[in-house]
Amino acid sequence: MSNLGAYNYIKNTFKQEYKFRPVIYKSRLTEWNKEPTVIRISKPTNLGRARQLGYKSKTGVIIIRIRIKKGRRKRRAPDGGRKPSKNGRFFSMTKSLQSMAEDKAERKFTNHEVLNSYYVGETGNTKYYEIILLNKQLKTIQNDKFYKQIVFQTKRAARGLTHSGRKHRGYAK
Repeated sequence: MSNLGAYNYIKNTFKQEYKFRPVIYKSRLTEWNKEPTVIRISKPTNLGRARQLGYKSKTGVIIIRIRIKKGRRKRRAPDGGRKPSKNGRFFSMTKSLQSMAEDKAERKFTNHEVLNSYYVGETGNTKYYEIILLNKQLKTIQNDKFYKQIVFQTKRAARGLTHSGRKHRGYAK
């Protein structure tokens, strides 16, 4: 472990934390459960993963945590008749829960663009994701070499252009 860089060390610590579920991790999850579904946070929980996905600590780049319910989704009211193929109460979605979280973030923060997201934890019936958002109006973001192209793509999460969106569309591994 001595030859690891700082971010790899953070990443490995986060993995071990999740695997062994210490008291700190459990208390963190109970705190998150009491918070609203979408909440803006000051700094990323897993800094190594956030940096890997393009996070920089500068104005215009924000992190939000989203809570998503796990499980399959209940079917809509039947339309087009009650055919046997349409029967069943619960259906699994074609979108991942992470993509749903990104969509939710994009709807809530309309003046921001979704850069990427990553998993931070789960309880019995919810999953938590942190989403990196970019403020489209700020000149610091528009002039940044890395963020410039991303900011001018509108509704990236809804069109499946983020990493998790590309995954559920079958383009990324």
